Amino acid sequence: MAPYAGLVTVQVRDLVRKYDDRAVLDGVDLEIAPGEFVALLGKSGSGKSTLLRALAGLDPEVVGSGELVVPQQVSVVFQDSRLLPWARVLDNVVLGLRGSEQRGRESLAEVGLAGREDAWPNELSGGEQQRVALARSLVREPELLLADEPFGALDALTRLKMHALLRKLCAAHQPAVLLVTHDVDEAIVLADRVIVLDAGRLVAEEVISLGLERSAVDPEFAAVRARLLDALGVTL
Repeated sequence: MAPYAGLVTVQVRDLVRKYDDRAVLDGVDLEIAPGEFVALLGKSGSGKSTLLRALAGLDPEVVGSGELVVPQQVSVVFQDSRLLPWARVLDNVVLGLRGSEQRGRESLAEVGLAGREDAWPNELSGGEQQRVALARSLVREPELLLADEPFGALDALTRLKMHALLRKLCAAHQPAVLLVTHDVDEAIVLADRVIVLDAGRLVAEEVISLGLERSAVDPEFAAVRARLLDALGVTL
């Protein structure tokens, strides 16, 4: 359960999702509080992306059951930036939002891309494209931000920079966040709480109480990592 008593942005109860009679999610219970950052770990095929799609309302044809409560304002960031190649950067950010050009410019400035409003997506690096994707998601001031391995295709240095940017943006906008990742260290660095999904069930949870400056050389960081790896079935 979320450590914010009485405050809930996301509430999931006994959630089941089936494909070809196989339960990909098998009775998941989850709460996420306003402004809470939750990271979701799990092996490939454990149901992580299925849970994210359920929260995003992107699985209407899937057989399932359970209670699922999410806010109206939900944004999603994917591993692929999914920018429209025929639209300039600013137009990608404000897509579908009328009269929001100034908000789009401010959002691009927040992610360090002021002055690139008229660039085409193919003129940007992979990291810059993901910055645009973040700007596009946050310009809508979502109550819930869903992120499906948004940094998985980036190099190590760019990922570190994006971690710092995401923490800064979340502190400013205060959405509830669910980040799907395979990277245990990324989860510990970014999240308030890390949960582990295995065979469609939540099997472990770690509340991260390491402060803002989190270092992999901190003994407590190492202890949390070891417990999460054990929950993932990884033996060092």
